[in-house]
Amino acid sequence: MNLSLPAYSVGALLYCPANNENIVNSLASEKFGRHFSLALCLEDTIQDNCVAQAEEKLAASLKALHMHQADKPFFLPRLFIRVRNPGQIERLLDRLGDAGTLVTGFNIPKFSLENADAYIQVIQTINQHKDIPYYMMPILESPDLIHLEHRAHLLYALKEKLDSISQYVLNIRVGGNDLCHMFGFRRHSSESIYKIRPVANIFSDIITVFGMDYVVSGPVWEYYNGRNWETGLRKELSDDRLCGFIGKTVIHPKQIALVNEAYQVPLKDYNDAASILNWDKASPSLVAGSIRKERMNEYKTHYNWALRTLLLAQAYGLK
Repeated sequence: MNLSLPAYSVGALLYCPANNENIVNSLASEKFGRHFSLALCLEDTIQDNCVAQAEEKLAASLKALHMHQADKPFFLPRLFIRVRNPGQIERLLDRLGDAGTLVTGFNIPKFSLENADAYIQVIQTINQHKDIPYYMMPILESPDLIHLEHRAHLLYALKEKLDSISQYVLNIRVGGNDLCHMFGFRRHSSESIYKIRPVANIFSDIITVFGMDYVVSGPVWEYYNGRNWETGLRKELSDDRLCGFIGKTVIHPKQIALVNEAYQVPLKDYNDAASILNWDKASPSLVAGSIRKERMNEYKTHYNWALRTLLLAQAYGLK
């Protein structure tokens, strides 16, 4: 079981095109608050013929942030770069120079057996002789996942590869929209992705394979305005948590607060978790009523839940 606080606290991961003109001023002025992470995207949000310019803009933005931080410190979220291919990682770090220290890691889109070895090799290379690691966050969204006959083999094969560098795998992420695209599905703002059974079944298999050893983050919610968007997001976040996901990809700053709120720990859960982890080992009984006498706490079966609950409380606080 992953008990790394950084893995739990990626939280709301805000996606932004890497060529965004306003990102430096927005971060320096703390426009988005102090409780989120940021992914600068060079993949789906950038036209194929504009990648070189986007890389140039990304490098300029990070160098400007690095200088601003030296002059007047401000909250800087964990920064990730969503790349297109393995070679882009080393090329970007060479280009960034000292500003590369601002980068927490790299999002790996469409992570598959075809590209896994190359990405893993790059991650190992850039972490040689490094005290603070560069992490990777592979995104499981490849069309290969659709095929039920081969899915279990594929997921376990990918996990075996990632296990070899597990110390550098911060989160496993899922591509909800990419998987829906394969079927031609799109949910409305009043509908949770877990109602789309073919996609929900893929999510369930990912949690089954990865969820005991890695933190797996929830799929993107594409609504940020209009009718039902907040109610719909809260509903899907509740489904995320119940199904084992922690954190969520977001595409608009208005979504950040709702994600953080959803992962706050109810006080009664926190108290029960603390009670379970401080169980009297000399007691002849391994079961007792909860603090509020509402439910049963059992040391053996609720121990892992208690560990996860206290980590969530550290990362998101109590409600």
